[in-house]
Amino acid sequence: MRRRRLQVRRPLGLLAALAISAGALLSGLPAHADETTPASSDAPRVDLILDVSGSMRTADLDGKSRISVAQQSIDEVIDALPSETDFGIRTLGATYPGNDKSIGCKDTQQLFPIGKTNKVEAKTAVATLRPTGWTPIGLALRGAAQDLGTGQTTRRVVLITDGEDDCAPPDPCDVARELAAQGTHLVVDTLGLAHDDKTRQQLLCIANATGGTYTDVRTQDQLTGKVNQLVKESGDTYRITPAKTSGTDKCETAPVLNPGVYSDREKFAEHRVYRVPVKPGQELRASVSVSMDRAVARDYGVLLQATDPTGQELVRGTDAGSGRTDVASTGVRWSASGASATPAKGAGAAGAAGDQAVCLVVSNSFAPQPGVAADPGLPLELTVDVAAASPAPDGPAAGLGRGWVLLLVLTGAGLLTGLVFGWVARWRIAVWREN
Repeated sequence: MRRRRLQVRRPLGLLAALAISAGALLSGLPAHADETTPASSDAPRVDLILDVSGSMRTADLDGKSRISVAQQSIDEVIDALPSETDFGIRTLGATYPGNDKSIGCKDTQQLFPIGKTNKVEAKTAVATLRPTGWTPIGLALRGAAQDLGTGQTTRRVVLITDGEDDCAPPDPCDVARELAAQGTHLVVDTLGLAHDDKTRQQLLCIANATGGTYTDVRTQDQLTGKVNQLVKESGDTYRITPAKTSGTDKCETAPVLNPGVYSDREKFAEHRVYRVPVKPGQELRASVSVSMDRAVARDYGVLLQATDPTGQELVRGTDAGSGRTDVASTGVRWSASGASATPAKGAGAAGAAGDQAVCLVVSNSFAPQPGVAADPGLPLELTVDVAAASPAPDGPAAGLGRGWVLLLVLTGAGLLTGLVFGWVARWRIAVWREN
């Protein structure tokens, strides 16, 4: 059995840079929640696991065999590798052609070591692969974790396969949970070249356990694009590892977040609440991304609200979709003022006296497709920044009586223009009658 299916996540951290800009300004704010791991000098590390089991000979992708599609896609990925990325390749089922399962199920090895990539050598190694053996996915995952080593930054495993593990134990889902429990910042993304339900469920389980993504691959372009995206995400996220937090259902019990990047999981159709201390004269900037790491209903939405502790809405941002992307994102900006600020109860709970406790509420309208597990929740990434309030909202209108004078001027100008055009029209008609 060597078949697989997939779907996407997302990574998720395009607005992460915003979180760092206010760090120096707000060093006086106390650290109440998990703080973001600081930038690391470690390079982003990616280990690609390629299934080379016998079923990869099947020719059902763009009229080509699954292995040839994978080889060509990997060649293009290697050509596009960022210079700072440490990249390696591990295979499973690539060397043992016999029928002894006890031997075939140990067949996983490092094809190209993780490090700065010699592109010619890496592409040559991939070109020599021929579909051969069994599918020991669980053992290959353990090997990839050893390949990547330990460190403070998020490391990524990209698994390309066309079938479920036929060698368990170890069960690949159990291995994924085992790796996640070690707290080693290891993310496993799975890409399936076959589309049976049993394989899809196993690959979803592996991805869900590590906060990774699952993608159902149908074409070579889709495979190439997704692997390139995952490699790029490893470069975007390794500098800042999101701090884990856990939102609640009420503002008064919500975790207090300082500027930074945070990760959480949100159940389908759930509300999760977080608190951010904002001083008068400061501006809150926040964004949220919710990734679809499994099959969801086509119509969905994400809502990010900033409210005061009483629940009164201050500002909101929304995003909606119909299944054409693997992530939904939105953001808000809100400036505190002395008049509107509601001091938080208890300075120790949300910052110094005089700070306003702004509640960030993340809501979603996702629904799982039939047969898709609802747990764990969908991956959520929240970016929080607090900076000096922008003067833009108090620009030209402030000098014109908050817009009323401008409105009166425009109204008067409109009336005068109408009178002038009316007088000219009557004059032209009178001249026409005389002639």
